[in-house]
Amino acid sequence: MNTSIEPPSLEASLFSLQNQISDASYIYLLIIFILLFLSAFASGSESAFFSLKPKDNAQIKNNPSQRAKLISTLLSKPKELLATILIFNNFVNVGIVILSSFVLNDLFPANGVFAPLRLLIEVVGITLILLLFGEVIPKIFANRNALRVSMFAAYPLRILSKTPPISWLKTMLVWGTNFIQKVSNKSATIDQNELEQAVALTKTDGGSDEEHKILEGIVRFGKTEASEIMTPRVEIEDIDAENNFSEVLNKIIEVGYSRIPVFSDSPDNIIGILYIKDLLHHLDQSKEFKWKDILRKPYFVPENKKINDLLQEFRNMKMHMAVVVDEYGGASGIVTLEDILEEIVGDITDEFDDAEIQYTKQAENAFLFEGRTSLNDLLKIIGEEYEPMIEEARGEAETLGGLVIEVAGRILKNNEYIVLGPLKLIVESSDKKRVKSVKVLLHEK
Repeated sequence: MNTSIEPPSLEASLFSLQNQISDASYIYLLIIFILLFLSAFASGSESAFFSLKPKDNAQIKNNPSQRAKLISTLLSKPKELLATILIFNNFVNVGIVILSSFVLNDLFPANGVFAPLRLLIEVVGITLILLLFGEVIPKIFANRNALRVSMFAAYPLRILSKTPPISWLKTMLVWGTNFIQKVSNKSATIDQNELEQAVALTKTDGGSDEEHKILEGIVRFGKTEASEIMTPRVEIEDIDAENNFSEVLNKIIEVGYSRIPVFSDSPDNIIGILYIKDLLHHLDQSKEFKWKDILRKPYFVPENKKINDLLQEFRNMKMHMAVVVDEYGGASGIVTLEDILEEIVGDITDEFDDAEIQYTKQAENAFLFEGRTSLNDLLKIIGEEYEPMIEEARGEAETLGGLVIEVAGRILKNNEYIVLGPLKLIVESSDKKRVKSVKVLLHEK
């Protein structure tokens, strides 16, 4: 007698499925929900801590509570914080996947009718649940409530960071990351000395003097301060705020600059910058015209400001001039975009610059220079062999007049002099503010 076994009906399978759910599966499901909450906690914490805005950081800094102090402590070591969160989140997600597999195996045996459904749930369903409830929703909420979530998560994350095996794995992960960064940086970067040595080699590799000077300027660029390239205050062409409009126009015609600093009471107190283009619509005004109303706010920088940073600020703020101030807030000078560029490409000569160094050769070994002549230009005329004694005595001086003041300790009067080895520097003209002209005698003892 032939017998045949019919496959169970759908209704029978569903009834059987209901009876197959064990007590362990209910416990697993409960644990899965808890783990899903922990996954959401980890993802939200990561998003909250690393999306804190400046105003949030200010609130944390001004908050005396222990939670705020703990947030600051955690953020002070961002690599360790991120490693703790990621390791914990991975543990949780792996736990969800493993327990889900146990539950599905209980519900849908591998050889049952619902085997394809089980595969779909494992591949698609669990992934979607983890992404939606463990990643997307928590991160959206944390981004909008970064400070609140950070306050809530501070203590749990602190405990997790101290709990093995997370603490062990965190240490290993941070150490490995630092090691990789150190290796990659060592191979990818060169230090300042190596760069200077490379530039020095260009002298012997057939490069032109001009190219070599540009390369040297680039190397020095990051170390040069604003005080080294500024126009000193005593040499600034400025305008008194008390001048009437007619006097201002005459001054503009006299100096020929497009931007002129304006001071009040003292040249130390610069209150604004006059842009000549701003006056073009007011040239027909009377001398009572309130020209100070169109002054632009000056941009102040300290003397030790690095010019590479200043160049970036000029670009961002679309400015061409800054006022350099000393530690007491008084104006030391001005620095322009042209001054910065000249550090790289060399002197830029425009229609307002003298084409050559202004000096008079009075005898074979006697020269008359302006006090504002740079020491570099001076050496070009008198000879590079005098550089050692000038470098030894110059201090912070950049000009011939500044060198005389530096050595003498005061502004010398007419016909007073200083001696630097074979050089005799005689003041030909000076006033209360500066040395205007200096006679340089060579080979004098």
